Amino acid sequence: MTVKETTDQTFEADTNTGVSVTDFWATWCGPCKMQSPVVEQLADEMGEKVSFSKMDVDENQDTPAKFGIMGIPTLIVKKDGAVVDTLVGYHSKEQIEKTLAQYTA
Repeated sequence: MTVKETTDQTFEADTNTGVSVTDFWATWCGPCKMQSPVVEQLADEMGEKVSFSKMDVDENQDTPAKFGIMGIPTLIVKKDGAVVDTLVGYHSKEQIEKTLAQYTA
């Protein structure tokens, strides 16, 4: 499974069904560069249960503003279109798996 690029225009359609994780990031962000491979690995392992996407906050500013994202990386977890969890800063694979287990059981 791959991590899909999402934009302000496609975000709702990309994340309104089932469990989804969106990684809000920027090219200049060091912790984002550490988070990205973790998200990609989770997408490979959990892609059948969870959809994974990423959004560049420099190119897409409406969606991060809507969710009040002040720091990156931020992972937003949605279930059936509703935000159920927000993880700010770098998180390990285990931490993200533990969070997602609440919504994928």
